[in-house]
Amino acid sequence: MSSPSSNAASVSTSASTTTIHLTVNGRTRTLSVEPRRTLLDALREDLHLTGAKPGCNMGQCGACTVLLDGEAVYSCLALAIECQHQAITTIEGLAHDDQLDPVQQAFIDHDALQCGFCTPGQVLALKSLLLRDPHPDDDAIERAMAGNLCRCGAYPKILAAARSLAGRAS
Repeated sequence: MSSPSSNAASVSTSASTTTIHLTVNGRTRTLSVEPRRTLLDALREDLHLTGAKPGCNMGQCGACTVLLDGEAVYSCLALAIECQHQAITTIEGLAHDDQLDPVQQAFIDHDALQCGFCTPGQVLALKSLLLRDPHPDDDAIERAMAGNLCRCGAYPKILAAARSLAGRAS
């Protein structure tokens, strides 16, 4: 039986990489990544888009939420290599021509943020819901937002922002 230290010399430390093409915020980007690289790491470390936050890295907090073809996904659980041929939208891609997206503006108007750590994920989760259902009821809003945790407790204000976008007063 060999000891772990005798096997160490035979283990390769160089990782193989694959060239991928990601369409992020309307731009196609070419990256060389290890097949195990998460979308979150590719966005933050390779593309320097830091709006998606590494919170739990287990798909439980929602801080890393981005849109894949309009659907909210946890980028910490998605492999970058699997996201080719899909439109990826990050918080950095919502505003156009210095005009905030209506969801971003609603968060500001309703003071639906405090520390800001969860805000990009919250905004994108709500954006995804509104793309599917422009007039969601409170149950639909709560279900869509349930995967995004806010440690500051801004939930009532987030709900108010969502209601305003759904065409209902808070």
